[in-house]
Order: sequence, then structure tokens, then C-alpha cells
Amino acid sequence: AWLARSFIMNGKARLAWELYVKMETSGESFSLLQLIANDCYKMGHFYYAAKAFDMLERLDPNPEYWEGKRGACVGVFQMIIAGREDRQALADVVLILRNTNNPQAEMIVKTMKKWAKENRV
Repeated sequence: AWLARSFIMNGKARLAWELYVKMETSGESFSLLQLIANDCYKMGHFYYAAKAFDMLERLDPNPEYWEGKRGACVGVFQMIIAGREDRQALADVVLILRNTNNPQAEMIVKTMKKWAKENRV
């Protein structure tokens, strides 16, 4: 957990995500996923926060995970608009949002697709 936190705090969220991906499913991996989701969100690494919250939501339908996922996906979108995130991340975020039963997801996806169309993404 400390290694993952160190990666995240030093701007290497992808390496923290890779630590999780290499783990076997267990209580420890669930805790690591929570750490990645929350720490990435706090540090503004919204892409990996969205991936982690999406996985948490799949494992446990707690509404807080949807809220984290929604916020992280919107954070990725905001960073794409600001030119601080690769535009290719938008396709991943749309898939992450569609992987939920929450009706808010489709409204967010519509807004993202409209922007993408207007900006030729």
C-alpha cells in the first residue's frame, strides 16, 4: 500500500494501478483499490481514479463508488478540455460511465459526446 501511495503522490498513478492489476483478488487487493481510487482522486489523477472507482462499483454497489466514479470521469473530461489529458482517454471514460446502472451516466455521456463532436475528437 505504501508503494502505491508513493507512486500516486509522485505523479506515477499508472504504476500504482499496475500494482493492483498484478494482485490476486483478496481483501488486500480491495483495500489497495480503495487507496488508489481515493488517493488518485485527491491528487487529480482522475483517469486512474475513474478506473479504480469503476472496479470498486463492480465489486460492491455502494453509491459512494458511483459518486467517486462520476466525479473522476468528469475530472478527466475537464482535463481533456483544458489540454492536460490525452483526448483518447475520453473513449475510455465513456465506456466506464456506460458500465453502470445509474441514469445520470447517460446525461454525462451525452455532454461528452456533444463536446467531442464539436471538437472533432
